Amino acid sequence: MGEEGMVSDEKSTTVKTNPKLTLLPLIALIFYEVSGGPFGVEDSVRAGGGPLLSLLGFLIFPLVWSIPEALVTAELATSFPENGGYVIWISTAFGPFWGFQEGFWKWFSGVMDNALYPVLFLDYLKHSFPIFNNLAARIPSLLGITVSLTYLNYRGLHIVGFSAVTLAAFSLFPFLVMAILSIPRIRPKQWLVVDFKKVDWRGYFNSMFWNLNYWDKASTLAGEVENPSKTFPKALFGAVVLVVSSYLIPLLAGTGATKSAPSEWSDGYFAEVGMLIGGYWLKWWIQAAAAMSNMGLFEAEMSADAFQLLGMSEMGLLPAIFASRSRYGTPTISILCSATGVIFLSWMSFQEILEFLNFLYAIGMLLEFAAFIKLRIKMPDLHRPYRVPLQTFGVMMLCLPPSLMLVLVMCLASVKTFIVSGAVIVTGFLLYPTLVHAKDRKWARFDAEQPPLSPNNTPVEGHSGVSQLHQEVQDEAIGLLSSSSSTRQESSEMLLEEDLKSE
Repeated sequence: MGEEGMVSDEKSTTVKTNPKLTLLPLIALIFYEVSGGPFGVEDSVRAGGGPLLSLLGFLIFPLVWSIPEALVTAELATSFPENGGYVIWISTAFGPFWGFQEGFWKWFSGVMDNALYPVLFLDYLKHSFPIFNNLAARIPSLLGITVSLTYLNYRGLHIVGFSAVTLAAFSLFPFLVMAILSIPRIRPKQWLVVDFKKVDWRGYFNSMFWNLNYWDKASTLAGEVENPSKTFPKALFGAVVLVVSSYLIPLLAGTGATKSAPSEWSDGYFAEVGMLIGGYWLKWWIQAAAAMSNMGLFEAEMSADAFQLLGMSEMGLLPAIFASRSRYGTPTISILCSATGVIFLSWMSFQEILEFLNFLYAIGMLLEFAAFIKLRIKMPDLHRPYRVPLQTFGVMMLCLPPSLMLVLVMCLASVKTFIVSGAVIVTGFLLYPTLVHAKDRKWARFDAEQPPLSPNNTPVEGHSGVSQLHQEVQDEAIGLLSSSSSTRQESSEMLLEEDLKSE
């Protein structure tokens, strides 16, 4: 017993010294969860039949989709400042079964998304290093990149956060240079080009959705953020401005200063645009920035996925082993589990992964919007450090346009996507009762649901929704006991008075 206490003290001491995320690293992590820069937005020009729909999309979609999702995330992440994020929101609103399903869908979607980045990293490098077209060099490189970036995640979230700041600056700076160089060449009338006969609506909406989603992902790291009630809303606002600017400025420069046909705008075309505007040096810089950006995207996604599994374990939805932390404060088993999923899924094509992960993400987001509204009705007195300044009807109207967009994205999915996503959903439905059975039979150790603890094993400052519910139940019980006790005391005093009078 004494040895276990010593080990526990050592662990808590180690984690206690691990720095928490501050504002700038959190902005960078959210930026990489959502965007990572304009790499990948080129398809929106091709699918939109010209620059006009692409530019309008990145002006309108943030208002319809990104800002509502960011506002919902800001309110719920500050109300529930714990690792696990949206899993806790859904569990509180609809119960642990749906909380588990949300976690499974979002984790699977995140791992699929993360499988893209090592592949895209090599795709940008192969333009300058053709050896990466050879499978004999490509496969070991994919494994090496995945293992190296996984190790960086293992070393600590604060390292990942500051790495993201550096990578974001390096990735965005060449586009700022390109925008400045393009000013004398810009012809505004080229922004108005559109050919509706060539518009690929499925590709267009999928491109827009993928480039502007995942605002809620950083909520799974809420327990690792310094002063989340103030830091989260500021970070989300800063990230919205950064993401939208990182899309619109390069698109305005690239489409306004060149006469490239819409059909030429595909993945990686910004490197060619850089060459046309600035020369080969700018092309190589953009290629290097793209490669670094994919590293940042991988790091941010894996951190969110791993800490989500840790949060689910702390809630008792997964075995306790997923909550075990390294001496750097990172969830070792959860990181390894996410990395294994990335390796197994990296064989799929970009478009297949994009459509699959969009579909699963859309289902999860519909559940989040429903939970947001239900918690406003079910728990009106919940402590909300940041509150969307709207009443119940107002928040319903806020969630309506993005919900309609989610349904549209799902309706545009292919039959193959419906089949694969359906299989994932059925797997989640079967996995939950299996884990409950394992918990009942004690086949694996599960942590009981408990109030959140800070790294030094003391209750988190400010209260979350889960711990607040526990506190409210305790307060009510104490109130009932004390009122009952005072009633009994008053009755005894009255009886004593009557006895004295009768005497």
